Amino acid sequence: MKKLIVILALLPLLATSCVNEDEFPDSPQGNLEALWKVIDEHYCFFDYKQHVYGLDWQQAYNIYNVRARGNLSDYQLFEVCTDMLSELRDGHVNLYTAFDNGRYWHWHEDYPTNFSDTLQRRYLGTDYRIAGSLRYKILDDNIGYAYCGSFNSPIGEGNLDEVMKYFAFCNGLILDIRGNGGGDLTNAEKLAARFCQEKTLVGYIQHKTGKGHNDFSEMEPQYLEPSANLRWPKNVVVLTNREVYSAANDFVKCMKCFTTVKTVGDQTGGGSGLPFTSSLPNGWTVRFSACPTYDRNRQQIEFGIAPDYEVQLTDDDFRQGRDTMIEFARKLLVE
Repeated sequence: MKKLIVILALLPLLATSCVNEDEFPDSPQGNLEALWKVIDEHYCFFDYKQHVYGLDWQQAYNIYNVRARGNLSDYQLFEVCTDMLSELRDGHVNLYTAFDNGRYWHWHEDYPTNFSDTLQRRYLGTDYRIAGSLRYKILDDNIGYAYCGSFNSPIGEGNLDEVMKYFAFCNGLILDIRGNGGGDLTNAEKLAARFCQEKTLVGYIQHKTGKGHNDFSEMEPQYLEPSANLRWPKNVVVLTNREVYSAANDFVKCMKCFTTVKTVGDQTGGGSGLPFTSSLPNGWTVRFSACPTYDRNRQQIEFGIAPDYEVQLTDDDFRQGRDTMIEFARKLLVE
């Protein structure tokens, strides 16, 4: 038998910590019980999701424990465990094995994409600039357009200085993060700091203090400091869709705190829990949300953030080679 280990994996800058748990046998039922228990004691959205859609984690155990009985193959056990984790409806919950990754992607798969690579190429052309993870260009009405498709790759301060200088004489800026599934929070905060003019309260965070579903610390405020480098003082529109998740969701949370920013498009996908990881007796790894974060009004953003202006791509605009969201943003910036 192996001990169940919970490993803190919030941010690269934080030290890791472990919590020793009870021992479970390396059998199909033992692994499922270990998985259920670590989620039961460390997951952070039970009460919220029970209120929103009736999540009953004890009932989930009763159902999936029966399915885990007998001589299941690894593939069969993986299916049972993944199905049980899907009850949480959380894109930050994953089961990692050598042969597959269990995931819940309905947070974006059940909604329109509201983004087209074909349309974007019509706006960027072939002469756009690249700075780190940003692709950017000045549109013909003197509106700056920058696309950030991920926060996985570092964005250098020098890169951002060059982008700010390039757009300096533009009338406004469109910052397109559609399809950005997240990445490193420090990259998201670094970009948001370029639009922050003073120290700003952007949200709150809690930490688990015990094994009970309601064992949390008090809400701790989160502040964003303005960048010490070049900043953008004019109006900016952030384009969002359902694929905006995790660190990108947090980026939107920060940007909505600034008076010069409007968000346009679809509601973000969410993903506001900072993740921990744990190992099961058979060596599989499970990731799950353990620290809930909130917006500056102490409201949940786990299931996404609504835009200031809800705009969907239309078939008619697509046929004409127009991106409905970009065109709406351009008009908004010149009003």
